[in-house]
Amino acid sequence: MKTGSKSEGPSAPALRRDPYEVLSVSRDSTDQEIKSAYRKLALKYHPDKNGSNPEASELFKEVAYSYSILSDPEKRRQYDSAGFEALDASGMDMEIDLSNLGTVNTMFAALFSKLGVPIKTSISANVLEEALNGTVTVRPLPIGTSVSGKVDKQCAHFFGVTINEEQAQAGIVIRVTSTAQSKFKLLFFEHDVSGGYNLALQEDSEKSGKVTSAGFYFLHFQVYRMDSTVNALAMAKDPEASFFKRLEGLQPCEVSELKAGTHIFAVYGDNFFKTAAYTIEALCTKNYEETTEKLKDIEAQILRKRNELRQFETEYRKALARFQEVTNRYNEEKQFSNWVGTYFCWLEINLFNQSV
Repeated sequence: MKTGSKSEGPSAPALRRDPYEVLSVSRDSTDQEIKSAYRKLALKYHPDKNGSNPEASELFKEVAYSYSILSDPEKRRQYDSAGFEALDASGMDMEIDLSNLGTVNTMFAALFSKLGVPIKTSISANVLEEALNGTVTVRPLPIGTSVSGKVDKQCAHFFGVTINEEQAQAGIVIRVTSTAQSKFKLLFFEHDVSGGYNLALQEDSEKSGKVTSAGFYFLHFQVYRMDSTVNALAMAKDPEASFFKRLEGLQPCEVSELKAGTHIFAVYGDNFFKTAAYTIEALCTKNYEETTEKLKDIEAQILRKRNELRQFETEYRKALARFQEVTNRYNEEKQFSNWVGTYFCWLEINLFNQSV
């Protein structure tokens, strides 16, 4: 819900500065403080607003690169402990701003995405700025209803979901599906003190059977999602261990509950060329208590299995290393045995020749 190769993150700058310095935050800053600083700077330097200023474009890349480090707990930990060298060793994910790509590059990105290559895309600065200014049109989405529509690429449709105290306590699910298998993002905005809306969460659509879907689950307990990008990158780094990496994409969602009131969600068109067809629905889980408990139980089982796989991988690696060690020893002994046999054969021939 937060959202391989050594691309070093989104458009890594040639000369890298301390990401804390770039975002003007301290090393003990909270995730929310880092997120807020990034949004302000990203809007300030975004290419959409600074088309004639190449320096702003470079600053935007630097800001995006710094945020890609500090917004990821593991990458932030690596940077804090060993600097950029640790990140270079583990690799960085790549994120693309479609509004900043030419037609040819967009076609290549679309082709790679179609082939299954994980490509992350950023949200248009225009959408974020309009939301922050409060100039977007928000359509009501009552609990228990659904709305279908088509949203243009790099545009968003906004919805307001109003919940009472009882519904908030029971739990809320916001889900978007596309039978056309469109690419989209599901966004959640918080109310800003200025009167606008500040992006808080985003979820990229994933293909599931014959549809693409994304969802937010506010159920008062920790909910997890499967990030296929993480799985793909982990398996690309170590194809032989792909069996052990299948559950590494299980990521905790950032928000587990909503308070009574009106909450703002949006469906963002993430197709490379065409509009994205979707259906969004808002559900209260009060009538799905049994299903909610099953979800909690299944996720607990998956987490246990992930830990078991990690432990099993360690055991497997040790056993494999021992097997390779024994195999090498066997080949060495076999070679020595062959040499001994050759030696005695040579010795017998020489002794026979001497006796003759």
